[in-house]
Amino acid sequence: NLRPSGYEPDELPDCSTPQSRPPILTLPVHSNKKSIEKIEKNGQFLGKRGRPFTTRWRLLCKDSLRHFFILTRAMDNIDPSELAKFEALASRWWDPQSEFAPLHQINPLRVDFIKNRAPLKGARVLDVGCGGGILSEALSRLGAHVTGMDAGAAPIGVARLHAKLNDLSIDYRHQTVEQLAEEEPAPYDIICCLEMLEHVPDPSKTIAACSTVLKPGGDIFFSTINRNIKAFLFAIIGAEYVLSLLPKGTHDYRKLIRPSELDEWSRRENLQIKEITGMHYNPLLKRYRLGEGVAVNYLAHYRKPDPA
Repeated sequence: NLRPSGYEPDELPDCSTPQSRPPILTLPVHSNKKSIEKIEKNGQFLGKRGRPFTTRWRLLCKDSLRHFFILTRAMDNIDPSELAKFEALASRWWDPQSEFAPLHQINPLRVDFIKNRAPLKGARVLDVGCGGGILSEALSRLGAHVTGMDAGAAPIGVARLHAKLNDLSIDYRHQTVEQLAEEEPAPYDIICCLEMLEHVPDPSKTIAACSTVLKPGGDIFFSTINRNIKAFLFAIIGAEYVLSLLPKGTHDYRKLIRPSELDEWSRRENLQIKEITGMHYNPLLKRYRLGEGVAVNYLAHYRKPDPA
């Protein structure tokens, strides 16, 4: 018996005469949100035997299809090869001597930059591309209510376990910000999207989704790598092949982002630049610092204007 609980025979329309029968429509193979709304408005969903679904089944079908299309759109901005890189290394995320050593070393600089420009205590913070949670945990310890999200299941698993071991309450989600923007455009006070944009096929889509879930007056922080000869020599040849700071193949030169490109995509989404600074590495002292010059790594602060 495939009838849902609460099924009542009189839920079905009177189809005893041809005149009383509603129009018969079937779902197209390549459907979308508009076609679903059209079917819902002008006709009704049909079961395997050509019988109309009850209201409960119809709503369930519509909701399932909506989530399917949202997930499909969100997956469009994921590079499987990039995802595989970090999935394979997930177990070593919290090892400060591992491939993630640079993230551990620059994290205090990133946190200071953020907390000196946006109040963290009590703020709703979204960490996009959180990985194993290095930044998320630091922001949570400063009093922020943090949501961390990542497209990789393994890094999110590591992040949840590490937060639990440290008695931290962080809402970790295995999803993309594009999916979040479709499902739950709840406003966040602060959004961090650090060392992530250069790993997605279309950074402008990620920025657009971030803007959607950022409340008016909210702050958003991006960090990435410039695209020029110096960046190629320092961030790829130097960091990956000479100094072995990162695994070979971590970055694709074609995906690196010029500050002008970042600013164009951000202004398109009504985000205003507040500050941009460079992140520099001294191989002799093995130390990072923030300062003038954005030829290689850089960190940018934007704000969404408040109409009020």
